[in-house]
Amino acid sequence: MLWAELLQSQTMSDQSSPRILVVIPCRNEAERIRPVVESVRSTLGTADVVVVDDDSQDETARIACEAGATVLPLVVNLGYGSALETGYLHALRGGYAIVLQMDGDGQHLAEQLPAILDPVVRGEADVVIGSRYLGGGATYEASFARRSGQHLFAWLVRLATGRRFTDPTSGFQALSKKAITLFAKGRFPNDYPDADILLMAHLAGLQMREVPVQMKVRESGTSMHGGLSAWYYVVKMLLSMWIVFLNRQELRKEIEDVYPT
Repeated sequence: MLWAELLQSQTMSDQSSPRILVVIPCRNEAERIRPVVESVRSTLGTADVVVVDDDSQDETARIACEAGATVLPLVVNLGYGSALETGYLHALRGGYAIVLQMDGDGQHLAEQLPAILDPVVRGEADVVIGSRYLGGGATYEASFARRSGQHLFAWLVRLATGRRFTDPTSGFQALSKKAITLFAKGRFPNDYPDADILLMAHLAGLQMREVPVQMKVRESGTSMHGGLSAWYYVVKMLLSMWIVFLNRQELRKEIEDVYPT
């Protein structure tokens, strides 16, 4: 696997190896963040880990720091998307070539990170989505309502792009420098970046693919898609996808201005 070669080259201080940043947005995950950070550092020892703390009211920031992560604190609750964009901006300013993003609640498994990383390292994709419904991830059990929403947005993305995605709401992703640049342009949604981001990446001309991963079902805490927020999510996502589509020409130009073909 190319990842093994990359680890070896970085161990030998090969300056040509891409710098990798793992971005973990979270809010009130004090009970779960330590094993998440520690497992990432154990799996990807040469990658840097940033926890973007979205105004947690518990000890998330302190525990993440103790576990070995750099903590970027947000002084007010800005939302999941804004926390991610903060990580992207940090990556650009720090000169990182690849961002791996995962949640801080323990659902995304660090040992699966090499699977989503390899296509970006090989130059085969700009956005790699870890799908819990492909191959080894096909045993993941979601509620009927959640799966219905995923099917709806998978269908909409396929209608708009001509491409089939099995897990359009997965936040377990790897991004190339080109994707990081696009998502840090100020267009990134502040709350639920899911199917609209896939549409944005497609319209900007980025290469995307899914790879099978395994995920855990959330064992405790509250999902951001639970309760009445699920209905808001559906309406908001439909509007967001429409706005992205209307801005399709600007999206392509933004990438071409930075990365001329």
